Amino acid sequence: MSSWIKRTALAAVATVALMSAASAEVVYNRGNTGEPETLDTHKTSTVQEAHILRDLLEGLVAYSAKGEAIPGQAAKWEVSDDGLTYRFTLRDGIKWSNGDPVTAEDFVYSYRRIMDPATGAKYANILYPIKNAEKINKGQGKPEELGVKAVDAKTVEITLEAATPYFIELLTHQTSLPVHRASVEKFGKDFVKPGNMVSNGAYKLAEFVPNSHIKLVKNENYWDAKNVKIDTVNFIPHPDLAAAVRRYEAGELDSMDELPANQIKTLKERFKEQVKLGPYLGTWYLVVNSSKAPFNDVRVRQALSMAIDREFIASEIWGQTMQPGYSFMPPGLGNYGEPAYMEYKDASPIDREEKAKALLKEAGFGPGKPLKVEIRYNTTDNNRNSVIAVADQWKQIGVETSFINTDGKTHFAHLRDGGDFDVARYGWIADYSDPNNFLFLLKSDNRGFNYGKYNNPEFDKLFDQSTKELDLKKRADIMKKAETILMKDMPWIPIMYYGKSNLISPKIQGFVLNTRGVYPTRYLSKTQ
Repeated sequence: MSSWIKRTALAAVATVALMSAASAEVVYNRGNTGEPETLDTHKTSTVQEAHILRDLLEGLVAYSAKGEAIPGQAAKWEVSDDGLTYRFTLRDGIKWSNGDPVTAEDFVYSYRRIMDPATGAKYANILYPIKNAEKINKGQGKPEELGVKAVDAKTVEITLEAATPYFIELLTHQTSLPVHRASVEKFGKDFVKPGNMVSNGAYKLAEFVPNSHIKLVKNENYWDAKNVKIDTVNFIPHPDLAAAVRRYEAGELDSMDELPANQIKTLKERFKEQVKLGPYLGTWYLVVNSSKAPFNDVRVRQALSMAIDREFIASEIWGQTMQPGYSFMPPGLGNYGEPAYMEYKDASPIDREEKAKALLKEAGFGPGKPLKVEIRYNTTDNNRNSVIAVADQWKQIGVETSFINTDGKTHFAHLRDGGDFDVARYGWIADYSDPNNFLFLLKSDNRGFNYGKYNNPEFDKLFDQSTKELDLKKRADIMKKAETILMKDMPWIPIMYYGKSNLISPKIQGFVLNTRGVYPTRYLSKTQ
């Protein structure tokens, strides 16, 4: 075996504001923009689910209050010289919420479960860097062949297909959170229900009342329980952002994780420093179903993109909490550089509109035969106002637009299950700061996220080539070529780069704004 390089050894200690020694239960009513579709870590995919799951469960690696990767259930890890093997040493005495010890075998079981095709994990491909993961997930190998093994009860060893510079950050994602094997085997899909779910994070599941709240209570068996200051956290869905602001003002919510953009100016005046705004590594898209006519015509997709006034939407609809987006990936990603922008980025709106009309005419549309587009979107005030603005802009080039709107759970389930659509609203927040996390979405074999069934062999070839390139500069160049193809094909239309907007009560202490948008409750405290 090659020598080992110690990368980290210090366990993180939560730094939180101390609370008074009151005996009263400390309850945090935490706003969450949507209802979770699932609490099964291996079937999850949304940010709303991630907020809840990172309170319930902890992986080998976790997030700090600043959104940085730090030791979680593992006290330390080491990496082999060639970057192919990671060895994690678990903390002493860690337990599940029912008192069972957390062992290396728990992580072996969990990683095998997400890769098993029978699980139906839509997000399994995020872990494809693990040796044999892709082969197993595609039914070409057995789960036992996965490059994850228990060296002993306290040591997990993970072997990769190729050196992956962002691998540790991958393990912060909710798909790397473990599941309790005995509960899964006893209850099947119901293992995530209150009374059945066994967790190893700072909290455990007490109640799940659809469209009302999800109640978590402090897990006394968590390794750092003594530093967890909030006893109960209620995750409360608030897709109606204007109504949520009223609930916040009435004291029914202690925080909100998205604000109605058209109210930002007045919210700043009313709540001052309670409004927290910052950057966020993500892009707001319109996904085009390029597998069906007429949207399989690149001229149609390009015309739809050109006609959108991104500056207007970012400024007037989102109150400058978002930035106009002219690339598939947001600026600021690690291991990259400047993204590949649309070639008409700096063209005037009038020139873009004329070019869009010409493209539609070439594609066979015009006054006597208007292009008809149906937009599906998940209902929030901001999304509704955005797609209405897009429809108004498309109208200028002769497009007739209709809408279908549903709650977030239904919307994303429709996309994941292969439901039909013309154009659908979507957003992607980086799971790890690397271009791989965006480009993988449009691989032709990505059944879990390539909703518009985009298929370009040249793009696929470049993506696969980038995963094998160890030189970061050469790798970035290959990925830039792949993104350039997307900016010509326009299978997903980028509209804006995300910003993060929060309302945080002065009673909540320890909140640290970060580009990852992660705020684990274990770092927070609340004054009464």
